[in-house]
Amino acid sequence: MLSRSLLCSLLLFTLVPASADTLWLKNGDRLTGTIKAFDGSKLVIYTSFGGELAVDWSSIATLESTRPLLVKQDEYYGEIAKSLDPAEDGYVTLVNGSQPRTVELSSVRQIVKPKPLLTDLSWSGTLDVALNYKDADSETEDHHVSLDTKSRHGRWRHNTTGKYNRELSNDVETEDNYQLGYALDHFIDDKWFWQGRFDYKRDNIQDLRRQRSLGSGPGYQFWDNELGSFSLASLANRSDYTYVHGEDRFHAVSLYWNYNRYLLGKRFELYSKGEVGKPLNNVADYSLDGEAGVRYKVTDWAWLNMRAERDLIKGAENKQLDETRYLLGFGVGW
Repeated sequence: MLSRSLLCSLLLFTLVPASADTLWLKNGDRLTGTIKAFDGSKLVIYTSFGGELAVDWSSIATLESTRPLLVKQDEYYGEIAKSLDPAEDGYVTLVNGSQPRTVELSSVRQIVKPKPLLTDLSWSGTLDVALNYKDADSETEDHHVSLDTKSRHGRWRHNTTGKYNRELSNDVETEDNYQLGYALDHFIDDKWFWQGRFDYKRDNIQDLRRQRSLGSGPGYQFWDNELGSFSLASLANRSDYTYVHGEDRFHAVSLYWNYNRYLLGKRFELYSKGEVGKPLNNVADYSLDGEAGVRYKVTDWAWLNMRAERDLIKGAENKQLDETRYLLGFGVGW
């Protein structure tokens, strides 16, 4: 009898469905899964049968979630609801404490999972590749690879970047360079952090052969959630420039930015990152190293990529650098 009771209890336990978020649609259908994000037009829900699905917000009658979610009704302020309860068509109830609040779905601007300051180890990254071959009056072959990874554990965040560019024209190298970067962030609270950074660039073609920079300074994380992130860091740097003939060593101040934003149910991603610097002597007027682009997701992990890159050093006539690239390729993310 005991064995039979244990078996029945086990069967009942396995038959009870795991807690899941639920969408009730206006056409009478129902979707269950895990709500990932809502960006104002599309709600992304992960389902076991179809992966990530983007559902038109206007087609949702009401919804339910047993997990805490950050709900914004304007661009700047939000409420962390402990759960979402279904209500009549066109409404949802935000449960937070002893006084639940029912709001119109049309008033909701954004839904994301709240991100705590202290987290377990997480790792994400992107790898973009661009290849170009042209056979005309001159035979041109381009190779571009860009890697960007980010890991976080507790109050620490590690940022690693790498980039390689090579171009051949009639079997003659016209471009051959790479750059590596590492930044370590320590979060003081959920917004402010202190950053230490090292960057290295090597060019085998241009007069400016090497750039080395070591810096430190404060930064501010404006947001970081399922729909993107934006941060700025202001650093004091010690930089070394090595030219074909001579070198310069100087101090500088730099502003680093890192921005990305998902749109249309995370189908598109806009992003930009880079730095603008000002040397504290007369070696150069200013420097700029940045890129901006757009990614279109083909699958949950692969995309097409189009971006522009700019590398500029404005200074003395024999110590200038001005390069712009326009790239189209593919990439993967995790």
